[in-house]
Order: sequence, then structure tokens, then C-alpha cells
Amino acid sequence: MEIRSLSIEAVKLVVPAIHRDARGFFSETFSRRNFEAAGIATDFVQDNHSLSVEAGTVRGLHFQIPPDAQGKLVRVIRGAIYDVAVDIRVGSPTFGKHVGATLSAENWAQMWIPAGFAHGFCTLEPNTEVIYKVTEYYAPESDRGLMWNDASLGIEWPVAPANARLSDKDRRQPALNEMSPSFFFQA
Repeated sequence: MEIRSLSIEAVKLVVPAIHRDARGFFSETFSRRNFEAAGIATDFVQDNHSLSVEAGTVRGLHFQIPPDAQGKLVRVIRGAIYDVAVDIRVGSPTFGKHVGATLSAENWAQMWIPAGFAHGFCTLEPNTEVIYKVTEYYAPESDRGLMWNDASLGIEWPVAPANARLSDKDRRQPALNEMSPSFFFQA
């Protein structure tokens, strides 16, 4: 398993080894030991699974505020997504910046998104299935979001805004400069 930092060091790209033979494949998709060796000490409490039928479906940008803040380990088991993490930790040198990566069933890459980041993705293929582990249970009272296409974030989504398929909830999220601070950077 390879774990490496992206342009925002706290966010990691995780690429598990995959062993293929005539029967199919085997892959260890998570190892606490490997995560701890990479400086990530975490416990997962819930697995989530989403299906997006149409390409161009945008889910996010989502996060939960403390005390229910979540870290997420995101992977794709069918199809492909453009996955994005936005730093929303006030005082961080990368506050308001984002990182993105293509995750697919083919490339087998995963993204680790720690608490303090808003997360979202856009499907690149129809019938895309995403599975992600989280470090805290879903808590509706702590559920928050950030406007997916806030111009101040500079995210180059792979879908035109007019063609994006969004939930009503995601259409109503605030811009970064309208959000109440929930996370503060600690060096």
C-alpha cells in the first residue's frame, strides 16, 4: 500500500496493492498499521456507499462540525469520480485551497480526507459507486456544506454548472466567506 501526500499535506492519496490472477483479484484496502506508519491514527466507525446513476452528478461539498467532525477514506468500486477536499481550517496556510484527484475502479486509488476539510465529488461515468469509511457517525445536527462551485475556491469541476446534477440541499450551501468558522488550524 502506497500512501502519499497531495499538494495539501494533510490529504493523502492511498493506492492499495492489487493482486490479480485468473480467478480475479485480492486487495487489502485498509490497514491500520500502514495508516499509523504514515502518521494517520484513526478509527473508522461507519461505512457509507453511494450510487450515482448519471455522469456529472455532484455530491458535496460536505463536512460535519465538531464534536462530530469526520475523517473520510473514499474509494470507487465502479466507475470514476473527480474527488475534492477543501481546507476549511481557519488559520491554515492552505485555508480555502483544494486538492483533487481522479479515483476510479480502474486506478484503485483512494483519498484520505481528515476532519477540517469539506469533501465532494463529481461522477465521471454513469452508474458510479463510491464507498467511504468515516471516523464519526452521521449526525444530522452537525451536518454542514459549502457551495460546490464557489468561485473563490477555484475548483475546475469536470462538468458545466448548468449540467451538474445536484441535490436541493447542495444547491443551497453557502460560499466560504459566508460560513461560520468551525475548524481552526493547529500546527
